[in-house]
Amino acid sequence: MNASYLIQRLFLTLIVLLGVTFVVFLIIQIVPGDPARVILGVQANEQNVAALRERLGLNRPFLVQYADWLWNALHGDFGKSLITGQPVAPQLKQRLPATLQLAAAALLIGMLIGFPAGIISAVKPGSTTDIVTSIFSQIGVTVPDFWMGIMLVLLFSLTLGWLPPSGYTPIQEDFGDWLAHLILPAITAGLISGAIQTRFVRSAMLEVMHQNYVRSARAKGLKERTVVVRHALRNAMITIVTVIGLQITALLSAVVVVEVVFAWPGLGRLALDAVLDRDYPLLQGAVFTVAAMLALVNLGVDLLYFFLDPRIEYA
Repeated sequence: MNASYLIQRLFLTLIVLLGVTFVVFLIIQIVPGDPARVILGVQANEQNVAALRERLGLNRPFLVQYADWLWNALHGDFGKSLITGQPVAPQLKQRLPATLQLAAAALLIGMLIGFPAGIISAVKPGSTTDIVTSIFSQIGVTVPDFWMGIMLVLLFSLTLGWLPPSGYTPIQEDFGDWLAHLILPAITAGLISGAIQTRFVRSAMLEVMHQNYVRSARAKGLKERTVVVRHALRNAMITIVTVIGLQITALLSAVVVVEVVFAWPGLGRLALDAVLDRDYPLLQGAVFTVAAMLALVNLGVDLLYFFLDPRIEYA
């Protein structure tokens, strides 16, 4: 991997972040609803609403507002919430760990399901295990995550009473309580992620299982486990890593529904509350944080390709 490619990828990542912030800022401006009227209430007169808009800087031209926000964001200042008046950056810092914990736990559960199921299905295509796995993956892909979460709450919380139905406890305060609250939302997101990973791992493994180097490894008398793990799986990792990268981005950006169902105080729920309150600075800060994480994940996946297969050439 040459330095010019790395510099090019970093430059493109910055362009993507800039484009995302601009588009979101533009959409926020054209969405119906006035933050000043939300703050003052529907009974407020137009004079008071206009005065508040001027005080908050909402009456300035769009490009001026965006330029000011971008300049401040580059210095770590995402402004203040229009509703609470509190700085946005500390709120993002407070909510970020919850989202990362949920996404990491869901990804781990998905990998623990997807890798073994996908590999076994590819090694034994057409078998009963393959059919059952295919049915599971199809159900997991089609079932909505909010329905899955509600069913898990009805079963494990309301019926069996094993786990709390919602809430969050910081890990540093009580690990056991944190884990108890994490299990249901992580399983909800992890089952769906596992179903998706199963399909892609199976497809990637089937593609390499019939390659000549796999036949050669078997002809040499190597054990089937060695053939599958060291030859087939290793060469399928490029595709699998791509899928895992996509799953990470999906989990970081799509856990908002799971967070709402389980009252999980993450960035997704924070962004939803900001949308409902027309809290522009808070929403913009949340979107920028998620976009930055997604850009870093995509960059990491690109860099990981080189270590998985040094033969890859970067133009």
